[in-house]
Amino acid sequence: MKQAKRNSRILLFLTLALATGGFILSSSASLAMLGKRAGMALPFDPSQFLSLVLGVAALLIISRIPYRLWREYALPVFITAVLLTLAVFLPVIGFSHNGARRWLSLGPLSFQPAELLKFAFVIYFASWLSTSRERLATFRLGFIPYFLIIGILGAILFMQPDTGTFLIILTASLAMFIAAGGRLLHLGYLSLVVLASLGLLLIARPYTRERLITFIDRSYDTYGSSYQITQSLIAIGSGGITGRGYGQSIQKFNYLPESIGDSVFAVVGEELGFIGSLALICAFLLFVLFGLKVAACAPDSFGRLLVVGFIIIVAAGAFINIAAMLGIIPLTGVPLTFVSHGGTALFFSLAGMGVALNVSRHQHS
Repeated sequence: MKQAKRNSRILLFLTLALATGGFILSSSASLAMLGKRAGMALPFDPSQFLSLVLGVAALLIISRIPYRLWREYALPVFITAVLLTLAVFLPVIGFSHNGARRWLSLGPLSFQPAELLKFAFVIYFASWLSTSRERLATFRLGFIPYFLIIGILGAILFMQPDTGTFLIILTASLAMFIAAGGRLLHLGYLSLVVLASLGLLLIARPYTRERLITFIDRSYDTYGSSYQITQSLIAIGSGGITGRGYGQSIQKFNYLPESIGDSVFAVVGEELGFIGSLALICAFLLFVLFGLKVAACAPDSFGRLLVVGFIIIVAAGAFINIAAMLGIIPLTGVPLTFVSHGGTALFFSLAGMGVALNVSRHQHS
């Protein structure tokens, strides 16, 4: 029991350290944006700071809510999240940015319902998997419902388009499916469908095709589709071993696109160098390690699947982003969890960890 409590405390510490450290790193990347705004007296974005405060408050409050209570409301929460995600297509409240329609306008505030969808999906899928364990191994009652759930979410997210969020949900669902005892053969079927769908995207959407070409040949259109990855690698490479120093990035000023968004890891690499970048990666690896230790000590399958889902949601966003910025995988537009600018993402990431930490309160050794 002492070991279980120790794992829980370490997970809480790592979550808060990544969230506060991410805000500090994001503040440096925000200097370029803030410098262009007149009258900005603070050295950070106040909206991101507010999101951090609200997110930590949500973590602390939700960590006190018995996690089994979420099971009773899993379906209505999930349906609400799906409907809000569809609401981005309404002309009155939905709006687009850079060709993507992913946000709802709530007066002076904006809200990205896909972040709520990730939170709600983990709760609903954990509930469904934990009540269908005997049927999970069958094709008709196990794989087909799983495929339909993922297929519906994929169709909604591809229309926005938001391929990155779908990849994160897909990764979390695979981990949860395996943790629940699903058959690997069924995952093979799903992999074939996903690959076929991605093939259709390459045909239907030129920008997706260009991202693949850019990944294969970075010399292709260096001032167009290859510009972001080129500037990212320049930033990371110029950081060397120890970096230029916090706040000293050059690339974030007029060179790196989305320096506060999905390119923020390049700013980290330039300012903190190889050592700082490696420390951030190791922090996420420790987060996953102790998160899975907490999941292993959960008192029931629902609790275990909740922890696995929320840990993988956070980790998938982080590692997909880092891999893309290093040129290991094609660019996806996935933000770096806890670090990239985005109040909705930060809030729901911390809220999800609140659910996971409540599970840890009931764990056994």
